[in-house]
Formats: sequence, C-alpha cells, structure tokens
Amino acid sequence: MVSGKRGFKQPTIILILFLLLLVSVILALGIGAVPISAAETIGILGGRLPLVGRLFSKDAVYIAPSHHTIVTKLRLPRVLLAVLVGSSLAVSGATFQGLFKNPMADPYIIGVSAGAALGGTTALALSLRLRFLGIGAVPLFAFFGALLTMGLVYNLARVGQRVPVMSLLLAGIAVGSVLQALVSLVTYFSESELQKIVFWLMGSLSGRSWDYFFLSLPYALASMLIIWMYARDLNAFLLGEEPAQHLGIDVERTKRHLLWAASMLTAVAVATSGLIGFVGLVVPHIVRLLFGPDHRILLPAAALSGGIFLVWVDTCARILLPPLELPVGLLTALIGGPFFLYLLRKRKHTLY
Repeated sequence: MVSGKRGFKQPTIILILFLLLLVSVILALGIGAVPISAAETIGILGGRLPLVGRLFSKDAVYIAPSHHTIVTKLRLPRVLLAVLVGSSLAVSGATFQGLFKNPMADPYIIGVSAGAALGGTTALALSLRLRFLGIGAVPLFAFFGALLTMGLVYNLARVGQRVPVMSLLLAGIAVGSVLQALVSLVTYFSESELQKIVFWLMGSLSGRSWDYFFLSLPYALASMLIIWMYARDLNAFLLGEEPAQHLGIDVERTKRHLLWAASMLTAVAVATSGLIGFVGLVVPHIVRLLFGPDHRILLPAAALSGGIFLVWVDTCARILLPPLELPVGLLTALIGGPFFLYLLRKRKHTLY
C-alpha cells in the first residue's frame, strides 16, 4: 500500500483543498470573453449571501450590471456543476478502485456509462422535446439508462445472495460492449443529429443552467454521504472480502450499497455532462499517492480535488479556441492519458 504523506493531519488537508477549490471557483468565474476581476466576483457572490451581504455594498467596488448577470446566470451554474461532476466522478472512481482492489477501475468500469450513452443518444436521435423540472430529455434518458444498466449488470452477476467481484466485472464488460454497439448503431442511423450526438458523447458543460445543478445536487450529496459512511469498510476491503467478513462487516450488503451509490454518482455525472473520462481514474490516484489509501481522507480529498480539476479543465475548454468551445472530455483525455502513463511508469509497483 502507498504510505502517503503524514506531514498534515486530515482536517488540515481538507481545509487546504477546500480553500483551493474556493479560489479556483472565484478565478474561473472571472475568466472568459468578458473578463471580470476577482474583487467584482467576490462582491457579486458576497452580496447574495444573506448574513454578510451588507459587507459588500455597491460603494465598496463598482459592479457593472452586465457582469452581475454574466456571473450569476451564466458562469456560476456552470462552474458549480463542474465542481459537482468532478467530485462525483472522483469519488465514484475511488470507490470502485477500493471495492475491486483494482487501480485501473474507474466510474465507467461496469458499463454504467454505456447505458447512459445509449439513453442520451436515443433521446438526441429521436429529437425528443420532453422536459421535467427544467431538465431536457437527453439527461433524463441518460440518467435512467445508467441506472437500468446497473440493475441489469448486478442481477446478471449475482450468484444466489452473493455478487462476486469478478462476475460483476465480466458482466459489466459484456453488457457495456453490447450497449456501446447499440450507441454506434443509433449514431450511424442519425445523420441529421450526428453532430449533436458526437459532441454530447465527448462531454461538455456548455449551456447548463441552474436547473441541472439543483436537480443533480441531492442525488450526488446523498450518494457521497452513503459512500463516506462506509469509508472504514472500504479500508477493510483492501485486505480482501474474507478478512473484511472476519472483521464483522456484512460484505454483500456493504458491496451492494457502495455499488449503487457509486453508480448513482456516475449516472448524475454522465446525465449532466456526457462522457468525461480520466477524472475518476487519475484524480483518485493522485490523491492516494499524496495522502495515502485511507478512505476516510481519500474520499473527501478526491471529491475536492476532482472539483478543482474539472473547474480548470472546463475553463480551458471555454477559452482556448474562442469563439469555439472544446469538449471537456477531449481535454481530460489529453491531460489524463499521458499523466496516467507517467504514474504507471514511476509508481507501477506501489499503486496499492
């Protein structure tokens, strides 16, 4: 196992990462076609807080009305959604890696992403105009596609009352391959919507509103809380299922809850932003190498680090080639792929 750094205690690490996330959000809100200073951004955000709003009076710093609109209605929901998606993917990846004792595990390992992709591409191909609570058909179909896939994989892998990890992986790979083929088939016969489908599959947070954030937030927070409650159990799983059983852990119940919670996080992320790879694979690795494999610190640190990472990647996607906007999934692959190869090269014998 990785020994991790012991120079900082857990609260200090979490506090530092939280402050880095807060700074990242403030800076990202000011970056774009219309530059907005950090002072203006802080004034806009502070003025909306009920208890401290009086401290940020208009006399303290001039805030253009247009800047207020840009920050609160255009950039803030997108940046916060980037935090939510990055955190969800990172926590989901850390959970699967600990559960499967496999450093190559990521949020998409058991085919959940393929189910979400099939749901989203089907909605796009059919040009569905369905809306629910401000959310369109594409994220709705992607969300339920992911959950249905998880249910299918789980039941296929179940042997009596047990779900062997190897059976789960094999079932996930098989179901994911079939669903990915169906995604390709839908894409092939959807010439009129081809560009939209391809762009969605590459992952993007463009045009996301507050509705996306507020509808996704409770599912993501509830899933993260469930996973956090099993942090000690995840530590025991690193020793194997049998030693975990001897420690008094209900292995199958714990595994079931962790699988569904991690899959829910993946479903929320994919439904919101499409397929964004490498966040759930690379971020938990970096956090584990820096702070060690204890899931009591690994999970919150991965959540904060995933949010920081995706905020900056999404910001780069907005500004690198104006007025064009790059898919976020493309950038995460370009960044995450080489970096992950570097990690494997340097630490291939000490990932766990």
